Amino acid sequence: MSFYDLEKTERNKLVKQINTDIETDIRTNLRSHLLHYFSDEDTYIRKTAYLAIGKIYQASPELRHLVIGILNILAADSNPKIRQTSVNAAGEIGKWDFTVVKNFFDTGLFDEHHSVRNAVIGSMKKMGEKNAAPVIEWSKQYLHHPDKEIRREICHGIELRGRTHPQDILPLLRQLQFDKTKRVQWTLVHVIGQIAYKKGCLEKVMADITTWKNKDLVADAIEEIIDVHYRYRNFSFYTQDEARKYIKSLKA
Repeated sequence: MSFYDLEKTERNKLVKQINTDIETDIRTNLRSHLLHYFSDEDTYIRKTAYLAIGKIYQASPELRHLVIGILNILAADSNPKIRQTSVNAAGEIGKWDFTVVKNFFDTGLFDEHHSVRNAVIGSMKKMGEKNAAPVIEWSKQYLHHPDKEIRREICHGIELRGRTHPQDILPLLRQLQFDKTKRVQWTLVHVIGQIAYKKGCLEKVMADITTWKNKDLVADAIEEIIDVHYRYRNFSFYTQDEARKYIKSLKA
């Protein structure tokens, strides 16, 4: 039976049990429960496990060295689900202490399994929302990596910070405007659209991208921005027509 097949009271009991089991493993420097939960087929069981790691790390300073030590072992496991959950757990810690988990992302970014690489992107997003400066600084070293997938993943990973603070990531996005890989270009256009629909963001995005030299890419990005204002019409600050009129006014 999967996590969300359980009644709410049963789910709460299970969450409490997972938290207890994981803390027991950490305090005794063992991994049996961690291996069990980190490798579970149910995404929500694994999520509960990595959230538990974040809570324990924050609440119990005396256990932090044990948490990091165990996670380093799990991050090298042969099972990709365990590696994936380890990266997600590191992401929970990195929301307030990036330095101690940076190595998980340096390694996970190059993992052979897509789920682990996706965990890096997801972790970048949640860390960037709470602890942006070190994550953005770390991202810079991979912006021009020879592997196009690394460039694409970094571009995607910084997106969430840009939704509320586009000015923080636009200097990085600008550096990708002449990337020759279509997949990277598509991700760049997608991210520009995603960081332009919240209150105060369209103005900042347009002020920046209208100074870019790759006018074809800017034109594609503007089309995406206008389309996003329709797709996300229940969440965007401007209506699609208002966004279109604002953009048109800049060209007048």
